[in-house]
Amino acid sequence: MAAGKDARATVARASLLGAIRCQSLLACQAAARPLDSSAMLTVGILANPRMTGALQALLALRAALEARGCCPVLDLQTAAMVGGAGGIPASEFARRVDLAAVLGGDGTMLDALSRLGDFAKPVAGINIGRLGFLTSCTDAELDAFAAAVTEGRFTTSVRSLLEATIFRAGRAERSFVALNEVALARGETGRLVAVRASVNGELLNHYRADGLIVATPTGSTAYSLSAGGPLIEPAAAVFVITPICPHSLSQRSLVLADDAVVEIAPEAADGGPMLFTADGRDTTHIETGDRIEVRKSLRSLRLLMLEDRSFYQALRQKLRWQGL
Repeated sequence: MAAGKDARATVARASLLGAIRCQSLLACQAAARPLDSSAMLTVGILANPRMTGALQALLALRAALEARGCCPVLDLQTAAMVGGAGGIPASEFARRVDLAAVLGGDGTMLDALSRLGDFAKPVAGINIGRLGFLTSCTDAELDAFAAAVTEGRFTTSVRSLLEATIFRAGRAERSFVALNEVALARGETGRLVAVRASVNGELLNHYRADGLIVATPTGSTAYSLSAGGPLIEPAAAVFVITPICPHSLSQRSLVLADDAVVEIAPEAADGGPMLFTADGRDTTHIETGDRIEVRKSLRSLRLLMLEDRSFYQALRQKLRWQGL
């Protein structure tokens, strides 16, 4: 009899927990609408399902937010990690959440940017494992993060974006938005390629290199840095053009105002098609005669920064600056 009572009690507790979870999900779905100032804080969450530890971090973040009266809302891909119910498309976050939290690393942040679309609200990066250049905290600091966002103890760093348009046969074919950089690089050939670059309609240079990068200040710590480009403070109103492994050592990075229009194009057919990428994604073959116009996007990213974090702190940590 005692065993039977224990079993019935266990089932009852499980049913109650299921009902509570169901009520919480329904409340969050109802809250995931345009909010007024009196409504609870709604946090949209995107996670990288391929990253080890992502599920545990997701569950911990959701619990930390709910404990402080927030309503976490998952995108469809993230909801699939916990059973698939209650998710919404990330493209709907702009009108249905107050801020977005991205669980993963810097690469996950770049992917989330394309999925969020025109999202003008704060975006927090939560790195699983270690702090990145685009992250607000690590997955070991989720309670502190939840407390900070509910109490408004954070700032936002406005990051410029690039808009790149591919022109083919004189017509605009497709546009891309990038946070870090766009690059035009050699394709299947192992040889150097010829790239023509101009700024505001004036010839800049004929490059012989593995390719050419146009980067934002945010992207100055990414591909451009690996190719020998300078570090740039995120708020600087500039872009940087960096050649990749140039044939001539005199061909160096150039920093220019971010109101400039940069045009890059392949110059010789013997190198075969080149590859265009935006933030390392959206690979497109570029033929001789095609051209790419790069300019500052009308969109921007509002990167959420906790009070005790800064770009300079990230530089010291990631680049292991130790001083004397």
